[in-house]
Amino acid sequence: MSVAPATGLNTAQQEAVNYMHGPCLVLAGAGSGKTRVITHKIGRLIQCGLEPQRIAAITFTNKAATEMRERAKSLIGKAAKEVVICTFHALGVRMMRQDGEVLGLKPAFSILDSDDVTSILKDCGGSTDAATARQWQWAISLWKNMGLNAEAALAQAKDDNERVTATIMGRYEERLTAYQSVDFDDLISLPLKLLQNHEHVRQKWQRLLGHVLVDEYQDTNATQYEVLKLLVGERGRFTAVGDDDQSIYGWRGATLDNLKKLPIDYPQLKVIKLEQNYRSTGAILRAANNVIGPNPKLFPKNLWSDLGEGEPVRVVDADHEEHEAERTVARIQSFRAGTGATVNGGTQHQEFRDFAVLYRANHQARVFEQALRKAQIPYKVSGGQSFFDRAEIKDLCAWFRLWVNNDDDPAFLRSITTPKRGIGHTTLGQLGVFAGQYKLSLFEALFSPSLGSVLPKKALGSLHEFGRYVNDLEFRARHTQGAEAARAFLTDWLKEIDYEKNLYEGEDSEKLAAARWTNVMEFCDWMAARCGGQIDDAAGVSTSTEVKNLLEVAQTISLLSTISERQTDQNVVTLSTLHAAKGLEWPHVMLVGVTEGMLPFKLGDEANPSGRADGPMSEGILEKLQEERRLMYVGITRAQRSLAVSWTRKRKKGRDMIAAQPSRFIAEMALDKTTVKEDPREKLKALRAEFAKKALDAATAAAAMPGA
Repeated sequence: MSVAPATGLNTAQQEAVNYMHGPCLVLAGAGSGKTRVITHKIGRLIQCGLEPQRIAAITFTNKAATEMRERAKSLIGKAAKEVVICTFHALGVRMMRQDGEVLGLKPAFSILDSDDVTSILKDCGGSTDAATARQWQWAISLWKNMGLNAEAALAQAKDDNERVTATIMGRYEERLTAYQSVDFDDLISLPLKLLQNHEHVRQKWQRLLGHVLVDEYQDTNATQYEVLKLLVGERGRFTAVGDDDQSIYGWRGATLDNLKKLPIDYPQLKVIKLEQNYRSTGAILRAANNVIGPNPKLFPKNLWSDLGEGEPVRVVDADHEEHEAERTVARIQSFRAGTGATVNGGTQHQEFRDFAVLYRANHQARVFEQALRKAQIPYKVSGGQSFFDRAEIKDLCAWFRLWVNNDDDPAFLRSITTPKRGIGHTTLGQLGVFAGQYKLSLFEALFSPSLGSVLPKKALGSLHEFGRYVNDLEFRARHTQGAEAARAFLTDWLKEIDYEKNLYEGEDSEKLAAARWTNVMEFCDWMAARCGGQIDDAAGVSTSTEVKNLLEVAQTISLLSTISERQTDQNVVTLSTLHAAKGLEWPHVMLVGVTEGMLPFKLGDEANPSGRADGPMSEGILEKLQEERRLMYVGITRAQRSLAVSWTRKRKKGRDMIAAQPSRFIAEMALDKTTVKEDPREKLKALRAEFAKKALDAATAAAAMPGA
């Protein structure tokens, strides 16, 4: 098999690609070509004789996995299909499907989504309040990411609130076992249990994986690090690629301790720094280096670029949020009108897709949406509702989950009531009591010979009819293979359950119902394409594109967060939170709402008694501030050619307007005071005046021509 030579790599990148002799940590600064290094290293490993199927490249998002697979395919060709390129969660699914039976889990287990978990926790805690259940959910998720089960969480509970949550966690664990289901955190914690407690499974996976590459290593949590160690064994054949300056997910369990532990756990660790940035101009990188400077350094580095100095980084002040939004729109308009930034002496026309407005929290988007609509500028809000979060898609997915795993009670309840089929809450309540009494799943209980003793004959007949129908669908789905057969099956099934009619009856607006039905049709087309092997498995559960049956495709759906990436190339301005923007880049970036209390988020009075930005602060607050500083650094390094940072003198807090101060991070950027200030509206006004003058001059010249 031929692999394209590693051309176009700088010295540090080549060193990272060629180092094969043991554990390797690649400290990849923002825009330094880390994906290029990972894909070239995959090719190098294959060149050196490692079979493609024994290489695993682990990412944090399906989108990153898809991009990496495409890049690998262009470099190493068909062999890329055999490389295991997937997310941590997808690898966990693969391990649990193959070996989960030693933990009592059937291969056809279900993966619960966030709403399912909230619903189960409300039941476990005897509460009807979703907000309370989500607080339990958050705490349980953090405990799982720390490697704790309910018993361990209870043992270390600090107060009554934590003790109650740990008790509810115990009930939740019992229900997951009964439902033959897992949540997303289990897809990491259960593989860890597999590898820790079952030596034959651990040896099997260590034999299967000859080299593991981990992207965004700084985002790993404690459990993921333990999984990685057990997968690579004492030989430590891995390449971790990350950047401690971009660690911004501490709130969901990611820990920089994993970077600190690597040199201790692997004394022979090779550390390679990638410091040349291929994305941003010198002015932008200088601001980024200055901002991150005050943070303590695990591995000091300094980004540099040969793209030239570029446009100065600008600071835009505004009276309030609406004023800030107007100025942001004016900046976009002025760039579009031809006064854009230059790189290496060149200018070019700016498309709407070249601009991004980044902010700390979702609620900040609203005022910018209003301003963009008023200016008739098209935009999209990144990180909005996922296709799979739509009610109509969750309805269909519940049916698929039930076909795959009859013990999935949340899927059973959604399927039997959507569309409604004359089986009421009373009947389902009695079925639930019966199932709980005999420790059966709802589907198992439905066929119990004793159920007739607690239910009327008509209700029993309706339940049996539903059960037989599900069994029939499962059989047909298992034997439906290929795109055309899958599309015909799904079309017939939706007619059988009258789902289109259900949508129209459930919506006041016919237009909204039609839009939801269009989503259903698109989803069915997408499912059919996957059955025909026409779409790569973005979840990473399968790395090939062979024809599959409908049931096999249904098993992977819970891992997917997006139906396609077709919207990424829309010619629109992007509005995004800083967290959602990580890993992305735009020619022109506007960081907005950069005030104390927003970025950094809510430090102020609680940070220190004096209320001063430079006052003393506790260790916990200091860690928060350092993560917020990394978030600012991530925002700055999204920009390629121009960056504007804006703040407001007043901002809304509830219904009140309160005084605001520029973020301490603006001062830390250490910008040139002679070039920093900008008023985009004045710039746009001057530009329009110039255009008007040119038009007048042209008209005057034309009038003066002979024969005019």
